[in-house]
Amino acid sequence: MALPRRLVRFLRGAAASGLAASALLVAGGAVAYDWRPLPEKAKAPKDNPTTRAKVELGKQLFFDPRLSETGTISCNTCHYVLEGGDDGRPSSMGVHGRIGPRNAPTVWNAAFHSTQFWDGRAPSLEEQAKGPLVAHPEMGMPSHDKVMARVKQVPAYRRAFKEVFGGGDPLTIANAAKAIAAFERTLITPNSPYDRYVKGEKDALTGQQVRGMKTFHRVGCTSCHSGPAFNGPQMDMPEGKGFFGKFPTYSDSGYVEKYDLAADAGRNDAHLFKVPTLRNIALTAPYFHNGAVPTLSEAVRVMARTQLDKELTGKQMADIVAFLEALTGELPEMALPRLPSRSGHTIVEAGESQVMGGAEAH
Repeated sequence: MALPRRLVRFLRGAAASGLAASALLVAGGAVAYDWRPLPEKAKAPKDNPTTRAKVELGKQLFFDPRLSETGTISCNTCHYVLEGGDDGRPSSMGVHGRIGPRNAPTVWNAAFHSTQFWDGRAPSLEEQAKGPLVAHPEMGMPSHDKVMARVKQVPAYRRAFKEVFGGGDPLTIANAAKAIAAFERTLITPNSPYDRYVKGEKDALTGQQVRGMKTFHRVGCTSCHSGPAFNGPQMDMPEGKGFFGKFPTYSDSGYVEKYDLAADAGRNDAHLFKVPTLRNIALTAPYFHNGAVPTLSEAVRVMARTQLDKELTGKQMADIVAFLEALTGELPEMALPRLPSRSGHTIVEAGESQVMGGAEAH
């Protein structure tokens, strides 16, 4: 079958720019779309180059619950990297059983977002890493100085910060955040069935997943969820410049009331939310900023109605879900770090959490 001239030109251009493998024909030659695989590495900012020692230090800090008020909550508590990078709850539970206002986004592939948090208020992973440490419903520390005072009590941490950052006083919250961010930039999940398919492995997707891939594009999902991470153009945007969507867009849907989707006004009270990645989406239920939707199939149905003003057929919905399941990548082997300590001593002093909790309560 002869291809349309515009399509031929598109494919020639893709080949010239090195995109021939991912510029696949879908819908039997009727639709062309630039399906791109996920990079295996994330770029590091110039002021925070990735080194093995820095990543190891960041990993220790990420897993260390002693950076929380009670000594019980770590970054990994809410962003559990031995599973989907979230915690499986509608919203996370922090110190003293406090419940946060929003669902925990996955930390897997977060390095490919141009801003962080649901409302995009943090321009980088480094800035995001500082927030939960002092957030009242999360790790609950009264200040970053208190966080670093604990870190400074551990000789092995003092040595590690000196080795990684040098200088006269390397034990700063800025450097701690840089180390955590460096670790998070290694949390990449490439080589999903989808990735293998767009690289030319034709049998990597099932027939239903290929149909779902076509349907995903045809009904309009790629208007927001495009690019290698399925989070729009964020991978190609300057750090700190966000990509947001109004949610819900069509507020007359019954789903808005059923799942209380409009209660959170989002960024600038305009119901704007960062477009999240769809990578590993099958592992990160429940869904949306409030974690109110329990299943992926229901999430697809809700998105079609509230964002595209479309009612999907049962077949369309099932095919799209099958395609989204093909976005589950290879999670790298993750060994728990050995945290530095002082035998017979604790950096979470007896009575400290009660005093801090009481101070915050007033």
